[in-house]
Amino acid sequence: MPAKKDVETYRRKLHEMLPELKEEYNVSYIGLFGSYVHGEDTPESDLDVLVEFSRNPTIFRFVNLENYLSDKLGVKVDLVMRSALKPNIGKYILREVEALV
Repeated sequence: MPAKKDVETYRRKLHEMLPELKEEYNVSYIGLFGSYVHGEDTPESDLDVLVEFSRNPTIFRFVNLENYLSDKLGVKVDLVMRSALKPNIGKYILREVEALV
């Protein structure tokens, strides 16, 4: 089993990937939220990533990006579009999200 990585490692890797994510996937915003940000992650935790796009992706491209991030980061990524947040839960996510872009 690979060594557990901390949220700083994921922030750094995502920051390094930003030019590619902007160019290849039209990512205009990316941030982290959830258990890793709170320091409450477990071996079963996924990495919660909030994104916005300059051009909305097809469902295929969205899933492709989620899988790509999971592969590159070495952790299961739960990718969430900011526009898809439900008002009740969205306000809490937006308060805690740590933006990278």
